[in-house]
Amino acid sequence: MSWKCASVALLASAMLGCYADGGRFDVVIYGGTSSGVIAATKAARLGRSVVLIEPSRHLGGMTVSGLGATDIGNKAAIGGMAREFYQRVGRKYDQDEAWRFEPHVAEAVYAEMFAETDVQIVLGERLGRRRGVRMAGQRINAIRMESGRLYRGGVFIDATYEGDLMAGAGVTYTVGREGNAQYDETLNGVQTHNATHHQFIKDVDPYIVPGDPSSGLLPGIDAAGPGEEGSGDQRVQAYCFRMCTTDVAANRRPWAKPDGYDPQQYELLLRNFDAGDERVPWYGVMMPNRKTDTNNNHAVSTDFIGMNYAYPEADYATRERIIAAHKSYQQGLMWTLANHPRVPADVREIFQTWALARDEFTDNDNWPYQLYIREACRMVGEYVMTQHDCQGRRHAADPIGLAAYTMDSHNVQRYVDANGHVRNEGDVQVGGFSPYPIAYRAIVPQRTECTNLLVPVCLSASHIAYGSIRMEPVFMVLGESAAAAADLALEAGVSVQDVDYARLAERLRTAGQVLSWAER
Repeated sequence: MSWKCASVALLASAMLGCYADGGRFDVVIYGGTSSGVIAATKAARLGRSVVLIEPSRHLGGMTVSGLGATDIGNKAAIGGMAREFYQRVGRKYDQDEAWRFEPHVAEAVYAEMFAETDVQIVLGERLGRRRGVRMAGQRINAIRMESGRLYRGGVFIDATYEGDLMAGAGVTYTVGREGNAQYDETLNGVQTHNATHHQFIKDVDPYIVPGDPSSGLLPGIDAAGPGEEGSGDQRVQAYCFRMCTTDVAANRRPWAKPDGYDPQQYELLLRNFDAGDERVPWYGVMMPNRKTDTNNNHAVSTDFIGMNYAYPEADYATRERIIAAHKSYQQGLMWTLANHPRVPADVREIFQTWALARDEFTDNDNWPYQLYIREACRMVGEYVMTQHDCQGRRHAADPIGLAAYTMDSHNVQRYVDANGHVRNEGDVQVGGFSPYPIAYRAIVPQRTECTNLLVPVCLSASHIAYGSIRMEPVFMVLGESAAAAADLALEAGVSVQDVDYARLAERLRTAGQVLSWAER
């Protein structure tokens, strides 16, 4: 794919400790997720000079990295440029719109959208983690990349899944799960009682030597768990890769046994089969052309539970090790399911029939570009979205879009229960509510901290509310709304906190955004 992009080579001046000028822009966006892509395109359409900086070599985040089965809950809640994206995808399949699609098709659509703008795209540049954000009082003046290149701007948008720009600006954030008491919720914190989905349904011994606690626990089981029900902790819901697989023999790439394969990593999986749980441990949603978006399912699956706690605040080298460990685990899991004699024969047959699609992620060994960072740092802004917003007991007065998905957290930890068997904890799936508004104040930092930053991905929400909001179409909606707010802030010469909400709402409605369920 050909992108209009700036060179990302390390300049000699940067190597000597000098700063190379990346330029000044009205809007500087860090993070080429779906939210960042839409924000950049929107700001450019509004006539603003825009730079979009993405640490990897691909734009689109999870939307181009295997998450082709769009999670939304109610499609009528999605409008504006997010709807435009799904309509453009639909045209690739001779449909009015498509909510299930192949990764390369999503990437092609984003490329077409960018080709219609003057957005400057910078790939392969990471924010400097030490003094990478230059502040003047409560305003960001510039951000510095690891290469030394400096990007100056009027308004900045952190569209990353991690929230690194937000954190670098000194904005208050949180990691993990709040206790229920903090926001008077019931579904936050430790959740053993609600963890009925993706759970062990058979008794499985957790010890390296079955029945012998002195032998130690199998990998991934937390000896300290689970904690007091409803209490807060720093644990993070599990990550995985959303693989794109196919059963078309000519396009199928068999599972390879990864280097450093550790059989003990899969002993829990095999014991679960031995105990009689013969459910197929994945969820393959069909995409066009005999492909899948593949997700975690049941007791032991693609989620690498408990192995990501350090990720949100880790340095880049540590994050790379965590990502590599997730990749190795998941590749080893798939090889085990396809080949190990303790896996039931009918389950092995499924994983010998379905394997990686050779025509996807062709420059990445057919493996998804992006680990699914379901949750990392979350801003604590002027308004915190909570369970009360999701369930309609509270309604934000300044909506900039709707969320519609079930409150959904993947499992967070594995522990040994009182009977000496392994259990999963943290999975919550509670729905049954109408689409609800997301506050503009939830993407705005506290005004005493930063006045020219918008955060549409790592927005201000409790753990359980974020579990409902964190869907790719919603990130697109919030990206468009952030760009519109940035334009108004620049036009009026005010802080993002002082943007005229009535004007913002009018502009969003004119662009086709849905701001209340009643007006859909």
